[in-house]
This record gives sequence, structure tokens and C-alpha cells, in this order.
Amino acid sequence: MSIAPTAEDRGPVRGGVGRDEAAGVSTDAAEAELVARLRLAVTRLHRRLRQQSAGGLTQSQASALASIGTLGSPTLGVLAAREAVQPPSMTRIVAALEEMGLVTRVVDPSDRRVARVALSPEGSEVLERGRSMRNAYLAERVRLLPAEDRQALADLTALLEQLLAVDQP
Repeated sequence: MSIAPTAEDRGPVRGGVGRDEAAGVSTDAAEAELVARLRLAVTRLHRRLRQQSAGGLTQSQASALASIGTLGSPTLGVLAAREAVQPPSMTRIVAALEEMGLVTRVVDPSDRRVARVALSPEGSEVLERGRSMRNAYLAERVRLLPAEDRQALADLTALLEQLLAVDQP
């Protein structure tokens, strides 16, 4: 599978120096090329993994279900903020998940005016089945790599985790 970026993916590179206009960061041409290739590869891998899903959920529903699984029993407001959507949109997403029997609304024991959302047993099963399918998809491809490439992938994974840790408080 080729991950060579197109000119559109790379963005403009002039005089050996690229510039990420949105972030205002100058990079040399080699770094700009690396960043573009990395972004494209991660984007394509993410797209392929999204295709390995269980339960026939939309991307928004699957993402909300995963966030509920991570957060425990969030309020709709916390869930909307986590998913970066407006509260009315999250209300519709949760209503659809509730209709499918994947989540339940529970009253907050400390404030009965507040509703929280929790995974139902079926929701937990759908979430786990989707994770298993995505893990199996990746495992199948990783097994095809030579041992030295698998080690390089392990090293790269550690680097990607470092990149993500920079964003953590």
C-alpha cells in the first residue's frame, strides 16, 4: 500500500522551506514531507480502522459510545464537550443509542435534575466487539511484516504515544 502524499496532501513547499499556515510554523522541506506523509498515513489507517466496526453505528454514534465507555457515566454536557459537538446534537446521538439499547440514561444520585448516560450490557458488547475487530485487522497486517519491521513499528508506536503525551496536562 502506497502512502505517498499528493501535492494537495503536502501543501505548498517553496525554496526548500514549508510553512504550516494554520499553525504559523516554518519547517524545512524534509520535515514538511515527513509531517505530510505521517498525517496522511495516520488518516488512512484511521479510515480503515473505522471501516472495521460492529453494530452498524454511524461514526458519531461509535465515537460517543467509546467516550461513554471511557468516561463511565458522563452527563450529556460532559459528553458533548468531549465529542466537540453542541448539546442538542449529543442529545440526538444519545437518543439513537438509547433506542438501539446500547446506552441507558440514569439519574445522578447527588442531583436528581441531572441525567447521566451509561453503557448497557449490549453497548459494552458492541464496543468490545468493535475493538476486537479493529485489533484483529491490525494484527493480521502486522503479522505479515518481517521481524525488524515489527520492531520498528513498536518503536514508532512509542514515539506516537510520546507525541500524544505532549497534549496531556
